[in-house]
Amino acid sequence: MQRTSVAKKSAPAGDRELFRAAVADVRPLVWDRVHHEPPLPPAIPRQHLFDEAAALDESLHGPVLIDLYLVGGDEAAWKRDSLPTAWLRDLRRGRWVTQDKLDLHGMNRDQARTAVVTFLRECRDHGYRCVRIVHGKGLSSPGREPVLKKLVLGWLSQRSEVLAFCQARAAEGGAGAVIVLLAAKK
Repeated sequence: MQRTSVAKKSAPAGDRELFRAAVADVRPLVWDRVHHEPPLPPAIPRQHLFDEAAALDESLHGPVLIDLYLVGGDEAAWKRDSLPTAWLRDLRRGRWVTQDKLDLHGMNRDQARTAVVTFLRECRDHGYRCVRIVHGKGLSSPGREPVLKKLVLGWLSQRSEVLAFCQARAAEGGAGAVIVLLAAKK
């Protein structure tokens, strides 16, 4: 086997001797330990915490968006004054078929509001009359308070296309969801 050598550029002999003279008394370093920087602390999602705290404060101490009245004990329900009471009763009993649903789990209040408005608009465009919105029970919220629940109920009462709403039956989400009756498409 034949070795090929690569021609190296060598420094002039004078430079080499000067370098050796300059480093003659240098001792090599002994690495007996490894320098290790501590890991960076974990990132804290401060804005996320601020958003959750603001949403909780708004839901607990903010202005009441609507005057909810209790129907059948502890279930929140609402209807327009012009709507017959029988319609709300039928809605609570599940006589309206739910045609679509929206799940708000994992959303903050701004995302949820946008999602609700968009969802209601799309449902109205498709001619849906009865839909379900899952807002959750607040088990993962700070203080285990259902932050989105109060907000969603308030938003729904302010929408002109919403005729009535009530808490979903246990099989459809119970206290973590609301059934919404929408006005017919004109």
